[in-house]
Amino acid sequence: MTERLDMPDEAFRSLAGEIWDAVPEKWGKRIDNVVLLIEDEPSEDTRKEEHLGEHETLLGLYHGIPESERGGEYGVGGTLPDTITLFRTPILEEATEFMHERNLKNPEEAIREAIRETLWHELGHHFGLHEEEVRTRERGGTNRF
Repeated sequence: MTERLDMPDEAFRSLAGEIWDAVPEKWGKRIDNVVLLIEDEPSEDTRKEEHLGEHETLLGLYHGIPESERGGEYGVGGTLPDTITLFRTPILEEATEFMHERNLKNPEEAIREAIRETLWHELGHHFGLHEEEVRTRERGGTNRF
């Protein structure tokens, strides 16, 4: 087994923020009241809520009210922000696989791709796409930015 790629927490956060800031304006202007969080792993509560098996994990998680379901009353009374959480350890494991599957030579490039794809996936949920719709777009290669 190949050793998992690693990146210090602060560097990972910085890279995730850079990718967040690079979301094209077409989509970025639609991101309202959403914060980006970084955690090492999904919590036990999250694992239970998402019905994860013993050897399953998440790369990211969207929690909130999708843009497509927000009505005219949204935001009245101090609505808490939606969250997109990126899980550092599983993303680094995914990036390790990317190095081999995509024949990437630069570890940071692999980590960047894993973060970008995870972020785009979760933004799809923010925009109102269900899991199968997001996966269909991923398979079709229309989830790029």
